[in-house]
Amino acid sequence: MADKAQIQEAIKAQGEVVRRLKAEKASKDQIDEEVAKLLQLKAQLGGEDGKHVFVLKTAKGTRDYNPKQMAIREKVFNTIIGCFKRHGAETIDTPVFELKETLTGKYGEDSKLIYDLKDQGGELLSLRYDLTVPFARYLAMNKITNIKRYHIAKVYRRDNPAMTRGRYREFYQCDFDIAGQYDPMIPDAECLKIVYEILSELDLGDFRIKVNDRRILDGMFAMCGVPDEKFRTICSTVDKLDKASWEDVKNEMVKEKGLSEGVADQIGEYVSMQGGMDLAERLLQDPKLSQSKQACAGLADMKQLFSYLQLFQVTDKVLFDLSLARGLDYYTGVIYEAVLSQMIQAPVVAEQNGALPGDEASVSVGSVAGGGRYDGLVGMFDPKGKKVPCVGVSIGIERIFSIMEQKAELLAEKVRTTETQVLVASAQKNLLEERLKLTTELWNAGIKAEVLYKKNPKLLTQLQHCEETGIPLVAILGEQELKDGVVKLRKVASREEVDVPREELVEELKRRTSKLP
Repeated sequence: MADKAQIQEAIKAQGEVVRRLKAEKASKDQIDEEVAKLLQLKAQLGGEDGKHVFVLKTAKGTRDYNPKQMAIREKVFNTIIGCFKRHGAETIDTPVFELKETLTGKYGEDSKLIYDLKDQGGELLSLRYDLTVPFARYLAMNKITNIKRYHIAKVYRRDNPAMTRGRYREFYQCDFDIAGQYDPMIPDAECLKIVYEILSELDLGDFRIKVNDRRILDGMFAMCGVPDEKFRTICSTVDKLDKASWEDVKNEMVKEKGLSEGVADQIGEYVSMQGGMDLAERLLQDPKLSQSKQACAGLADMKQLFSYLQLFQVTDKVLFDLSLARGLDYYTGVIYEAVLSQMIQAPVVAEQNGALPGDEASVSVGSVAGGGRYDGLVGMFDPKGKKVPCVGVSIGIERIFSIMEQKAELLAEKVRTTETQVLVASAQKNLLEERLKLTTELWNAGIKAEVLYKKNPKLLTQLQHCEETGIPLVAILGEQELKDGVVKLRKVASREEVDVPREELVEELKRRTSKLP
């Protein structure tokens, strides 16, 4: 370990780095990274008594969630789970880590982001990268050929994420999948309907669901002259079109992936096309694409998909987009991605970073859902290569959380972090036992109740607690109420009070709380 003087010099130099970045208004992620290095150096010095000083920070790409954030998350989860259940899904769970070989070779160029763990008793393990590959392993291992399931759990990616845009190393995924042999495009259309319902219900602003088909892409690549062995890597490059310009994407195809400019230009003509069922019909007549059997099969399915989407009443939000590629290797057919079609605007209600009330503030976000058909993945795990056709969708839950949190902040929304329906309070001293008795009665009746942990709290303190935490009702006990066999029920918002007979209190509370939002 370096001596104290060297560490102090290093601290001084690192402090200069942090100050310079702040003066240059560098990104928050960059500043946080350098501040973390500074804290680690300071920890090496130890405290005044020479003891080790802990660096109090979360690991890179992770975060803590406070009660307000968790309340928003629970609301979003409830909306999503409600939709999944409405469509008949059951739920499963799988381990947070898998055998490394289970995950290897399933994610294309993103495989480098898998978190590998140290050898654990002879097993090479990795943290799960998504919920789809573990689901396919689960189906093959348990010989399941039909299931409609949802799974909500954390996944891990060894990325350098932009946390300000809802990207992390540890994050939740919300997946809905339909496995089984069914007639074409019916399950696929239902997955798109689910995305439509969830994004509409969450009220995130206008959105579009882009759809394409891997077979159309592969047929297009073949007809344009892309070598077979480069299909997947070119697919990963095309997938960057939502974040990069065509010139940058073309540059990568030609200079890094070795395509000729002529081939790249032909691809460019196709990936600029967008439309609906009409585009599928037009491409079926295209001189080049019509020569590809797999492209024609994909286009025929696209036409069928749009006919079902019309019945599901979602075509106003769905766009057939030939630039959509989705870089994961396991997709075999229809692919889709939902994006917010505009920045979410919210009025600034207080001065923030020099902004004035009345100004508009933007909440920036990318794709908020994605998925597709992966008919070959289960067969990779089955000893006999038996295939189980699958289609699914993953909701980009962390990005949705980021939007909801920023909206709540920008609009200064008051978010309730508990569900307490009534506070049991006292108007005089020495009534703790009576408060505890009544609270127990309410708990036993299934009513969400609280009591302050003080023997003799002031009534004003108890009422203020209700206002601060959003508790709508107060059940007040006093000496006179006890003599009369009643409880004074107070509505916090309007301050209306009414005496309720003790034996009728539970029913009265149930009646009132059933009407609360």
